[in-house]
Amino acid sequence: MCLAIPMKVAQIDADGLGVADLEGARHEVDLSLIGPIQVGDYVIIHAGYAIEKLDETEAKLRIELFKELAAGWKDGA
Repeated sequence: MCLAIPMKVAQIDADGLGVADLEGARHEVDLSLIGPIQVGDYVIIHAGYAIEKLDETEAKLRIELFKELAAGWKDGA
């Protein structure tokens, strides 16, 4: 199973790499696979690569769904 996480772009470097953030967890990501990205944009990250740009509403909805899944996992549901 593949898992792709929505994250907010916090930094963009000239070499096509950047840093994405999810609630304080920051990870270096490759931004070269998708179109123009700006700091503050939300992207889907898979295996260290941004693979899709999301609008803020959709990104926040997906983040909440991940939180619900994690809570169910902890509760044994």
